[in-house]
Amino acid sequence: MRRRPGTSRFPRLLCALLLLAGAGTTAATARPAEPAPAAPLGRVIPAPASVRPGGSPYEITGRTRIQVPRHSREARRVGAYLAELLRPSTGYALPLTSSAAGTRDGGIRLRLGDPDRALGAEGYRLAVTGRAVTISARTDAGLFHGVQSLRQLLPPDVERRSPQPGPWKIAGGTVTDAPRFAHRGAMLDVARHFFPVAQVKRYIDRLALYKINRLHLHLSDDQGWRIAVDSWPRLTTYGGSTQVGGGPGGFYTKDDYREIVRYAGSRHLTVVPEIDMPGHTNAALASYARLNCDGTAPPLYTGTAVGFSSLCVPKRDTYDFVDDVVRELAALTPGPYLHIGGDEAHSTPHADYTAFMDRVQPVVAKYGKTVIGWHQLTGARPAPGAVAQYWGRSGTEKDVVDAARAGTRLILSPADRAYLDMKYTKDTPLGLDWAGYVEVRQSYDWDPGAYVKGVPEEAVLGVEAPLWTETLSTGAHLDYMAFPRLPGIAELGWSPGAAHGWDGYRTRLAAQAPRWDALGIGYYRSPQVPWPAP
Repeated sequence: MRRRPGTSRFPRLLCALLLLAGAGTTAATARPAEPAPAAPLGRVIPAPASVRPGGSPYEITGRTRIQVPRHSREARRVGAYLAELLRPSTGYALPLTSSAAGTRDGGIRLRLGDPDRALGAEGYRLAVTGRAVTISARTDAGLFHGVQSLRQLLPPDVERRSPQPGPWKIAGGTVTDAPRFAHRGAMLDVARHFFPVAQVKRYIDRLALYKINRLHLHLSDDQGWRIAVDSWPRLTTYGGSTQVGGGPGGFYTKDDYREIVRYAGSRHLTVVPEIDMPGHTNAALASYARLNCDGTAPPLYTGTAVGFSSLCVPKRDTYDFVDDVVRELAALTPGPYLHIGGDEAHSTPHADYTAFMDRVQPVVAKYGKTVIGWHQLTGARPAPGAVAQYWGRSGTEKDVVDAARAGTRLILSPADRAYLDMKYTKDTPLGLDWAGYVEVRQSYDWDPGAYVKGVPEEAVLGVEAPLWTETLSTGAHLDYMAFPRLPGIAELGWSPGAAHGWDGYRTRLAAQAPRWDALGIGYYRSPQVPWPAP
């Protein structure tokens, strides 16, 4: 029979095919998805010094145990930290077991006493076979850093605090790793806006993931004094009572500060406390009239201008104050450093500034600490062993170059590269822009070993990422400004120069996004980075 024009069996065939396709799709979705392959060993931040992939992956299962040396309290602490990290998401017991030296049992093995001297005090070796994961190091700090690499090699859902489906595979091979610089720091300004202990701890955990080993706390400024000093109690009760914008402020009791130090130490970060002086001191001047040259206390200050305040350099009361503050703070601080600020002292004549630093640096040494100061210290007379923290932008300041050549070590925090409070773009809702806009590539794409012209890499103690808080008042604000730039500064401080390269880094950085999602870190999705789809 002849068909009518315009009719065909095609619609019926198409309908049948669509039904079959639908059935196929339903069947496919009913099957479990293929698990993602184990992450390549080199896909961590900071980039490891050496990666040799190969062999079978290791899978964490319900039979996995975490083995630590029988007589090592330090390794047991790292093992307990690892178990605490893995148990919620895997749902596995992951018991800690003791092992004698030389045993070859399977599981996750933590080993102290690696004979490779090139690992130094913080390096590690991570060896993965189908039977075991072995992290070996010369110190417990090295073991802890090795755990951070292991953590990043596991699926991002390992960061969640509830059971996840897994599987939990780590690629086979060996990572041998050690840091380029000894100082890899992050500064948190708790003076402009106050952040309670719990928030500081959360930030410490963010830092530990990327092998940061120094937490610099900016404890005093014009807007607030944040650390209790028994001999000068009004510093906190009055000077710590407010913050930028006139909020209620706050301060750390000595027990609060001890808890921050303890918690940082448990994550292998050393706390570096800063009392900024002789400028940035209005909170102290408002608290005690006798610290002012005219004997009159100014009002509390809640704005954001800088450079208007100064301790009274000729007064004896000033040095009684400095001695008491340094003595009490040094007694609370087990780390070797005490930061005395020294920047933007625009109201202090240069001769007074130099005289002040000549008197204050020996006080720090008297209480067993090494001075760190902002790089303006190099315009005075840095004490032997003092460290200058550079926040300029040109890398050519003569005082800095001369001091470095004379033996003053440098921490590099160029404001247009490392300042995490700078806006990413003109549309960034938080932050400042006096040092320009600092997108992710600009923050990463520089070499600390060659940044200050004419200064050898040996003079560079390390790098640090400051986070000033004039516009930041919540933990979410800190996360948004620190991520994704903080990991790049961490890589510049840890990884060998040959491992740096924007094209490779941006890919590894993009792979961190699901981990940040799992950790609850709200980050800036820079268009410079090929992020996975949300």
